[in-house]
Amino acid sequence: MFLCDGSYIWRKNVFGICPQTYSLRGLRLFLTASKNVVFLHDFFIQKIMKNTIIILPLLLSLVACGQNRSISDLYETDSFTTKSGKTLKIHALIHSSIRIEFDGKEIEIDPVHKLGDFTIDFAAFPKADYIFVTHEHFDHLDSIAIQALSQKTTQLVTNRRSADQLGYGTVMANGDRLVLNDWLTVEAVPAYNTTAGHLQFHPKGRDNGFILTIDGLRIYIAGDTEDIPEMADIKDIDVAFLPCNQPYTMTVEQLVRAAKIIRPKVLFPYHYNKTKVSVIPELLKEAGIDVRIRHYE
Repeated sequence: MFLCDGSYIWRKNVFGICPQTYSLRGLRLFLTASKNVVFLHDFFIQKIMKNTIIILPLLLSLVACGQNRSISDLYETDSFTTKSGKTLKIHALIHSSIRIEFDGKEIEIDPVHKLGDFTIDFAAFPKADYIFVTHEHFDHLDSIAIQALSQKTTQLVTNRRSADQLGYGTVMANGDRLVLNDWLTVEAVPAYNTTAGHLQFHPKGRDNGFILTIDGLRIYIAGDTEDIPEMADIKDIDVAFLPCNQPYTMTVEQLVRAAKIIRPKVLFPYHYNKTKVSVIPELLKEAGIDVRIRHYE
């Protein structure tokens, strides 16, 4: 489900072939992609507009532009070049859910099919070759999403608590390193809270962050963590995902400190809910880090 609310269309890339950017305050559209058709689920106008005649053409154009679009076109996508010159694509799904495409392979990180009013139909996605789950909280571990994405050859990698809940999975603990094939290596790194009164959310040693090395490209997915001392050991990161929502993860200030320690080439703030992450690019401008804000609310 895709939410277009307020003065702009949140996921404007969903209508990739449409040149217009519409600005109708109070317009709310819910679109669900199913195969090659986009269906209009609900339409609600909070404020009656004087010139209502434009609404029907707008709706028709939105639906028309959404038709015949693949799943890959429905989310904001960033492309990177790996060591061997191949293209790797990262799709921003929601919150902490990330899809990675590489050389015909599918990798899903913390896939969750529903958060609040936002729903993802993972049955319409390509089956995953690998699924990584950082920990067992509801916004990271979702058995429905995992089932929809899985095939016989899918390999699930997670922490002990998540594997126990699911009844299966390759378990990694902090400090473990696993070579999955000749193009993919994963390292499990610590992810935990340090602020007094927050320690119960993510106790030290229970959850994982992951460093994926995909054909030489190093991607750090921090999981739910604060700016912990172990980040000083994380080196040579091309792309980093750092969470930003207190009391569960980091404040903006903590995220900025963490980014300056890790020094990734590209940084995606994620898992940020209503945190004002729009200030982060300016705060890291002098650090030379390419900060990209995507829809990881």
